[in-house]
Amino acid sequence: MKEEARYDGQWVLRTNRTEPPEVIAGAYKQLWMVEESFRTMKSILETRLIYHKLDETIRGHVFCSFLALLLKRGLEKRLEEKEASWEWTEILRGLDNLQEVEAVFQGRRFVLRSQVIGEAHKACLAAGVALPPTLREKE
Repeated sequence: MKEEARYDGQWVLRTNRTEPPEVIAGAYKQLWMVEESFRTMKSILETRLIYHKLDETIRGHVFCSFLALLLKRGLEKRLEEKEASWEWTEILRGLDNLQEVEAVFQGRRFVLRSQVIGEAHKACLAAGVALPPTLREKE
């Protein structure tokens, strides 16, 4: 055990590439980060399994997943710049519960927006998205 302990905290990467070890290790770590981000994104966004039969649908699915990942990371960066703390589950819960209802009162049409709950308000502020008023008349 003592002899094996000297390898604690180290990892071995075997490859047939000729680049310097630092470059190969960096690329491997980036690949791991991308894979971890996709797993996290699918978990957070509650993405279900989709079975594709055509190359076009596979490319479309990967594109949409990658776009969602970029948007998520962009929002994270904006939240970090504002030094805001957040929980993705709370942001998603708040955005999921955001609704609008149209009603007619005395012949006039109104739109009523639900309250922003959870941390969705932080996400909207960081993204620069202005929420419409809680109550507005529809033309």
